[in-house]
Amino acid sequence: MQTVGVDLAAEPAKTAAATVAWEHGTATVRELRLGATDRDVVNAVAEADRTGIDAPFGWPNAFVDFVVAHHRLEYSRERALSSRSGRLPLVRRLTDRVVHAGTGIVPLSVSADLIAHVALRCAGLLAELEAVGVDVDRVDGAVVEVYPAAALRGWNLPFKGYKGAKNREARAASVAALERALPELRLGGFRDLCVASDDAFDAVVADLVARAAALGRTTRPDAAQRAVAVREGWIHLPLCGIGELL
Repeated sequence: MQTVGVDLAAEPAKTAAATVAWEHGTATVRELRLGATDRDVVNAVAEADRTGIDAPFGWPNAFVDFVVAHHRLEYSRERALSSRSGRLPLVRRLTDRVVHAGTGIVPLSVSADLIAHVALRCAGLLAELEAVGVDVDRVDGAVVEVYPAAALRGWNLPFKGYKGAKNREARAASVAALERALPELRLGGFRDLCVASDDAFDAVVADLVARAAALGRTTRPDAAQRAVAVREGWIHLPLCGIGELL
């Protein structure tokens, strides 16, 4: 099996894409590219069995409905927006609330945080992938939405404090912890890049979650949740220990 993990950013410069080959009881990083373009990602995904992308696949249903109504000068929810609780349905997707309830981590809001440009790029990327025949069902497609920090937490690995250039030492410790937890992981010549770049490290973690999804060992929505998730997207969280990925 071959999986791909993508840590998507608004621009290629901070976008990382990793390809992992699962064979002979090992997980070998075959390629890890920082500065990945849409074409790089499409080419990698086209050759993979499953891909995990760290980016929102959609927007909250309530947010979309509100923006459309507001644009049409149809005022309905505006009076409820003066309180945080009134705004919550517009800024948190169903999957965001499920992840928060299960892990204690609150995903960034696609409609009210710093990842709007990332989500827009992801929407374009999903369209490109569909055009070349990749199944982009937002729940169970060949490409799944992942959240590296929540996956690391579920595997009892360091999941915060490793982002940014100033936290290189903490990131090195996170890389080492991942290697201890999954000694069959072969980073090879890409290890230094994982230490140097949190984007590269997150791409590898996204790859591991893609493997869990391929094995059917990630969270799935129930029937009622799926009706929402097919529009908003669904974050796949591993349901197996990291050693079970092999």
